[in-house]
Amino acid sequence: MEKIELCDNGPIVSPVIYSFWRWMEDSEGVLLKSIEKKINTCIDLGINTFDHADIYGRYQLEDLFGKAIKKGSFRREDIVISTKCGINIVDEARPGYRVRHYDSTAGHILKSVKKSLQNLKTDYIDILLLHHPDPLMDADETASALTSLVNQGLVRYVGVADFTVHQHRLLKSRLSIPIVTNHVELNLLNIKAIEDGTLDFIKQQYSRPLAWAPLAGGRLVDENDEWSFNIRATLKRIAVKYKINVEQLAIAWLLKLGALPVVGTNSITRIKNATSAVNIEIDRQDWYEIYFAAKNTNHKK
Repeated sequence: MEKIELCDNGPIVSPVIYSFWRWMEDSEGVLLKSIEKKINTCIDLGINTFDHADIYGRYQLEDLFGKAIKKGSFRREDIVISTKCGINIVDEARPGYRVRHYDSTAGHILKSVKKSLQNLKTDYIDILLLHHPDPLMDADETASALTSLVNQGLVRYVGVADFTVHQHRLLKSRLSIPIVTNHVELNLLNIKAIEDGTLDFIKQQYSRPLAWAPLAGGRLVDENDEWSFNIRATLKRIAVKYKINVEQLAIAWLLKLGALPVVGTNSITRIKNATSAVNIEIDRQDWYEIYFAAKNTNHKK
């Protein structure tokens, strides 16, 4: 799988990104051996980019990933690590938190990155994302913290997650360094980023969006999910033409849009489906037929 630039003069990433956000749903997912095996499987399939956040696995997964790095079955320089900070969840690992909240203050960002570096057992983070918009964000303070981390070499690139166009533009106005991506929910059951201008704005920055939940949390392939029935039927019919399955087609649809799917499944088969979709070129009319099926479904919400 050929690697691509996430943005102009930005990090070189795989077109499909693997995320550890759902690992606590797998009873074996917390085991170091299982994580190491999954990383090496992804690398063998051409995935070099891994999505993290400080809160994933109830604040445990960065540390497990770091231990896998230390075991040495793959080289740190051969992978791209993206992690996030800014969401605080109530957990016994953080006894001071009474309620889920967001924090984009300089103090929190710097403390979070220091902890992530320690957990990941690395000297630098390739891509640091602000995990969620913070209504209390002081854009000057936040930008200063991000710039400082890049200037120190602790972070190579910065981005955001689920920012609106206005939130993205506000932070960008205070930065002298680029925002390399916006990590947004995007799938056939959620096309909001296409319709509200978010996707266009990301592309205006000569950047590519990261699309989390590319299969809508599995709903697109769940035969019991009534809401996705019409879209799934359309995907099934068109998939026959290409001799592929619904998962491959749904991922290929995103890739044609210019989005990079962030795959969080624990299934090796689904990871293989996602990586194989990189080589599938959908006809423009087929793409639009799927798109209109998605619009019809989403407008009924």
